[in-house]
Amino acid sequence: MSYTVGSGADTAQAGLEKPGEKLALGVAARLSRYLQVLIQARKMGKETISSQELADYTHVNSTQIRRDLSGFGKFGKRGVGYNVESLVNQIRKILHTSGQHNIALFGAGHLGTAIATSDIFADHGFRVVAVFDVDHGKVGERIGPLAVRHNSELRAVIEEEDIVVAVLAVPSPAAQKLADELVEAGVKIIFNYSDALLQVPPEVTVHTSSPAVDLLYALYFYLT
Repeated sequence: MSYTVGSGADTAQAGLEKPGEKLALGVAARLSRYLQVLIQARKMGKETISSQELADYTHVNSTQIRRDLSGFGKFGKRGVGYNVESLVNQIRKILHTSGQHNIALFGAGHLGTAIATSDIFADHGFRVVAVFDVDHGKVGERIGPLAVRHNSELRAVIEEEDIVVAVLAVPSPAAQKLADELVEAGVKIIFNYSDALLQVPPEVTVHTSSPAVDLLYALYFYLT
């Protein structure tokens, strides 16, 4: 992901060394957090939001927020704040997440069903287009508008639906074998809800989501 900004100080502020380079990891992570808050604010009917409000929800210093955003242009007005809809669109452009992206979900148990039927991905332009499971008893069952498929179909469906993102809501012992199959099928991003430490080639990105880690993060701010 790359995004071209101005030169000199603006480029440094944005977390880029030179125009056209990838965003610094910290900047990309913070922009993603801002986007999450902005989308929730939009759903609540808010039209504007201040940097202090963003700071309260993200635990990122308001000065850092203004610095992150100012590196890409002038989005806010002093005393008014940021226009929520406009900032959502701008951050999506910066993160290259505008448009629709198809997801394959693996695991039709309680967690997989909750993910497939929630707005957690849809709010950000991601659409679950296929749900898989190895349990033949679950194959054919419907989760929302989708019928559960068997994992043996994954390669054909990934190619047919142009899927580059897979979400793993499977038991940890099954995760690595499934990840290997997904890599062979051409998946480039794996979102892992198991606690398995997945080994993948350098060109494949794995993000592991752990409620325990999120809780530790929240506890840190409480204790400090």
